[in-house]
Amino acid sequence: MKKVLALILAGGRGTRLDILSENRVKPSVPFAGKYRIIDFTLSNCANSGIFDIAILTQYLPFSLNDHIGSGKPWDLDRRDSKVTLLQPHSEWYMGTADAVRKNIHYIEQRNADYILILSGDHIYKMNYMKMINKHIENNAALTVGVNIVDPKDAHHFGMLRADENLKILEFVEKPEKTDLTMASMGIYVFNTDVLLKYLRSMEQEDLDFGKHIIPKMIHEESVYAYKFYGYWKDVGTYDAYLDTNLGLIETVDKIQLDMYDPSWKIYTRSEELPAVKVGSKAQIKQALLSNGSIVAGHVERSVLSPGVVVHPLAVVKNSVILNDVQIKEGAVVDNCIIDKHTIVGKNAKLGFGENKANEEKPDLLSSGITVIGKHINIPDNMIIGKNVRLFESADLSAFKDNTIDSGKTIK
Repeated sequence: MKKVLALILAGGRGTRLDILSENRVKPSVPFAGKYRIIDFTLSNCANSGIFDIAILTQYLPFSLNDHIGSGKPWDLDRRDSKVTLLQPHSEWYMGTADAVRKNIHYIEQRNADYILILSGDHIYKMNYMKMINKHIENNAALTVGVNIVDPKDAHHFGMLRADENLKILEFVEKPEKTDLTMASMGIYVFNTDVLLKYLRSMEQEDLDFGKHIIPKMIHEESVYAYKFYGYWKDVGTYDAYLDTNLGLIETVDKIQLDMYDPSWKIYTRSEELPAVKVGSKAQIKQALLSNGSIVAGHVERSVLSPGVVVHPLAVVKNSVILNDVQIKEGAVVDNCIIDKHTIVGKNAKLGFGENKANEEKPDLLSSGITVIGKHINIPDNMIIGKNVRLFESADLSAFKDNTIDSGKTIK
């Protein structure tokens, strides 16, 4: 049995998630009600039989460290398993490969045959051992997990071209324009000795797998692609985050990611909360309701995280509501993402008005989503427009007309 060490890169700030990643690293952002984004990668490891795992963290690691703990939910606290969180000692990680290079002594200590490099911020279910076995079968030095994407989205990914045997011939990092369709998933299998050789020999301070190591190895080593045909999503924007969450509540014939498959469970650290409570006059259509939530109003096509309370006559539509948010009587929330511990006052209306892009960040918010940060008290009867950004603990008492127009940012 060959030994595999998995390294999960979880240090990115996730700037496109803006308010949601203001005080937490992107992989620890809540997702699908009770989960965090990183739960999918960790669960893939556990289900694939990979139990030697290190998580490379950097930006605001506390929430991620607290969530993972000893790794018990993923069966990583056994005698024959191990999860280690690796943070920078003196200098910050400058690139994906530089993060691994700065932990080179840890890699040597683990004495693994293969290194599996993973990203902690994608939503998918994948058996990594199938990829590793194909890597061995090809006698490859490096295997890159790939997914087929539309060329118009290529500028988000490392794009590659391969021959009929999937040996990689060309690799371009985030091209502005290309006809290539195979995109790197940020999943790599390296022979350990080969990885260590390149980490030591390349001098770039911002050493990156996509920019530096993979292009160089294509000309010097045997590098193959491994095609993954399943569901795989990067939820790194507000639009993708909301759409992917809401996609989980589609009808069985339309749903793309089966969260209820007993053979491939998604594990997480669950909060000890009571069962969901539904009031006598509640109306619920297409929703994910998490433990501890109470619904006495109307919830439609929305995801409620643990501890959310929707009071009588309140309405929540097309929204993702994170932990312990309260939607008071008569309030209406439409097409919103609301972060933890926020209170929406009585008869307030969120997500109303003209669809005017956010004035400060039109590239982040233009489709009509309104994003509300943590610990905000939204006054009774307040009206908040579309594409609004309210940062954590924003003071709304100064708005005497009780209105925030579409496209505004309040910090």
